[in-house]
Amino acid sequence: MTSRPPTVRLHLFLHVFLTAGVLVNTFDPITTTVFVGVGAALGRTIYNYFHESCDAKWIGFNATGLEADLQRKLFGQHIASRIILKAVNGFMSNDNPKKPLVLSLHGWTGTGKNFVSKLIAENLYKEGMDSSFVHVFTSTLHFPHPSQYDTYKTQLQQWIKGNVTNCERSMFIFDEMDKMHPGLIDSIKPYLDYYEKLDGVSYRKAIFIFLSNAGGDSIIKTALEFWKAGRNREEIELRDLETLVSLSVFNNNESGFYHTSLIDRHLVDFFVPFLPLEYRHVVQCVLAEMEARGLKPDQEVADIVAKDLVYFPKSERVFSVKGCKTIESKLDYYT
Repeated sequence: MTSRPPTVRLHLFLHVFLTAGVLVNTFDPITTTVFVGVGAALGRTIYNYFHESCDAKWIGFNATGLEADLQRKLFGQHIASRIILKAVNGFMSNDNPKKPLVLSLHGWTGTGKNFVSKLIAENLYKEGMDSSFVHVFTSTLHFPHPSQYDTYKTQLQQWIKGNVTNCERSMFIFDEMDKMHPGLIDSIKPYLDYYEKLDGVSYRKAIFIFLSNAGGDSIIKTALEFWKAGRNREEIELRDLETLVSLSVFNNNESGFYHTSLIDRHLVDFFVPFLPLEYRHVVQCVLAEMEARGLKPDQEVADIVAKDLVYFPKSERVFSVKGCKTIESKLDYYT
């Protein structure tokens, strides 16, 4: 059987894409939102079709690069850096993993959870976060209506199965995981378990990353206790936080993780705590952002920007309320 020439295959892709666009008009707004999201992903797939493939040319883990990025670009997160490097390195070095790698990143906003996901993608895929094998879901955007749970469940399962079938080294990032419907979270459980294959598809080489603010209060409480006791934050170990975080998210009935089987069945390989950032870490973020923009790092400007952020507790001003999240906009104002 002869394969179609590239131009014919492209025309077929465009036909499917445009047809999907027409179908959008016949559905209700909720379904339309899903179709628009799928259409955007399909559009990206069309663009990358002739540029990216699931092979060593486009996918290859750079352990040295990830280690260097974590050391130079992620500040104040000694626990997360160590866990992430060890977990990803071990997983990618295993030619026959027993299950997908599942990382659950926890902490307040601006502490580096999304940033770490980006670093992993950049050191695994040649196209980084723009790779057609990296899939990002934001619960409040992609699954906004609890009443549509059954529809979301079917679509999500089909999306994961289809993309892993296309490339076993797919990566799925779920942002605001704590805001997802518990049943929707449990619907992806089979893909994270110790199955050799499901319906002929192996998910063992895929990576799932969950981002959540859940457990953030427990992490901050521990960090404050160390600070009040005059202990260095670098003395905080994973054992001080991992069980605390997993239990707090599992038992929080306001969290999407509430009594989810992902935790109950121990399918999350690592609960990764992200500590609240101090003033000195914010300064480091500012200097790094200036360097990334091609500007000469200016300590005076960095101090001005860092001082403009809000810190807590109010009296001591120890930790940044939003971490480094507003650094870019603040730097635009002061430069």
